[in-house]
Amino acid sequence: MADMQHEPVTFSEIKGVRYLHLGTPWVQGAMRIKTPYAIELEYAQQMMAWLLFLDANHSKTLQLGLGTGALTQFINRLNESIQTVAVELNPGIIIAAQTMFSLDVQSPRMKIIQDDALHYVQTPKNHLQFDSIQVDIFNGEASGPALNSLDFYQGCYNSLKDVGVMTVNLFSRHPSFKTNISNICDVFDNRVLLLNEVHDCNVVGIAFKGPHLEISWDDLEKRSKYIRKLFDLPTKKWVKHLKKCNVQPQKYLSI
Repeated sequence: MADMQHEPVTFSEIKGVRYLHLGTPWVQGAMRIKTPYAIELEYAQQMMAWLLFLDANHSKTLQLGLGTGALTQFINRLNESIQTVAVELNPGIIIAAQTMFSLDVQSPRMKIIQDDALHYVQTPKNHLQFDSIQVDIFNGEASGPALNSLDFYQGCYNSLKDVGVMTVNLFSRHPSFKTNISNICDVFDNRVLLLNEVHDCNVVGIAFKGPHLEISWDDLEKRSKYIRKLFDLPTKKWVKHLKKCNVQPQKYLSI
């Protein structure tokens, strides 16, 4: 499945979990074979944290970096009105998501596009189109996000509707971490939260576009329990980590 212009797509399986690689040992995604529609990796589960702040009904989401397709497929199954678009540069990954990781692309509410994510978010017709954007773009070495420029994050901001949320997977122990945080904060006017670091140094950032948001921690905790019950996501620690990892008032979140 190698391509002269793209990194080779490779796989491994350990204890019932199938992993996606790009020619290196670094994990680019995973699927538990017995539960193909669940999100296996904890950081990928955290990428769904936009549900704490947005209603999934009739929403439109953008996934930049397809990986195994776990997030795109999970979102497509949230309800019968949501729309999902996934942008992936490597055609081998698109094929692998379908053939090795059970991504069903038959849904009329799902669109998979082979394109460069930077080009996609800089294209004017894609601006103001999405309620949420999830960014998970790494190369084979997985040393840091493959796209981290100010122009890239500005494109993400522009692609969100007037009210929207972006989640992004970052790598805390790489020099690119500070660059990403700085550029995201510059574009999103410092309206950025971080979740707790999980396996392999993954840190998920949450960036907000729209009017100022203020919500009590108690109400946010109720929302997390609702999401856990409705979508079977492990949200139990999310609110606690938001409070722990960010400078925020004791009684409410303000962003």
